[in-house]
Amino acid sequence: MSFSLSGRTALVTGTSGGIGQAIAIGLAEAGASIVAVSASNSNETVEIIRKLGGQAEQISADLSREEGLEDVFKQALGFYGSIDILVNNAGTIRRAPAAEHSSKDWHDVLDLNLNAVFFLSQLAGREMIRKGSGKIINIASMLSYQGGINVPGYTASKHAVAGLTKALANEWAGKGLQVNAIAPGYIDTRNTAPLIADEKRNKAILERIPAGRWGTPEDLKGPAVFLASSASDYMNGHVLCVDGGWLAR
Repeated sequence: MSFSLSGRTALVTGTSGGIGQAIAIGLAEAGASIVAVSASNSNETVEIIRKLGGQAEQISADLSREEGLEDVFKQALGFYGSIDILVNNAGTIRRAPAAEHSSKDWHDVLDLNLNAVFFLSQLAGREMIRKGSGKIINIASMLSYQGGINVPGYTASKHAVAGLTKALANEWAGKGLQVNAIAPGYIDTRNTAPLIADEKRNKAILERIPAGRWGTPEDLKGPAVFLASSASDYMNGHVLCVDGGWLAR
């Protein structure tokens, strides 16, 4: 029962596919009602959850626009009356050498990957502090630890997400909130498709992963349920690596 999410509502961002979709479905399978937020108008994630017998609602929004975030949160709060879990998954990546990385690409990545994470956490945090409980799960990255290649904006944003997770945990742990992060390893999604298609890079990545395979979005379901549930009530400010052993090499 420590892992049950029955009676709780989760706001999950970036749910049009990949990791966000898998986490939303995983939380729903554990009993949570889901508010799925994505830039896409697709209701696929909501439809999957409803077919499984769960409750889910969809919000289509551009989370990189700071001025619209409060409206998104108010709309999410209106569906089920509370937000008990926030999963900040929405993100983007722009690949270009640092010397050629455009100002627009830099700001686009930081606006979604970092600014939206902070301001949504702030909105959810105020509500959770009022209730005296809540779970915030940020999606970090292996590039919260490493520099990567040709992704300076993404790397900067994911280092910042790891630091922000710890900063919020320091302030809010004593108020009944748990703020943690998941750092996925190399997961087979749209964002990593260029790496998979690059035979040399794909081979180098696989050779370093002790598990011997790329991860799947479904590999993130269990860790997300754990961090969203009362099973992790004494866990705070932690970045949980789900990487097939990548960092251990």
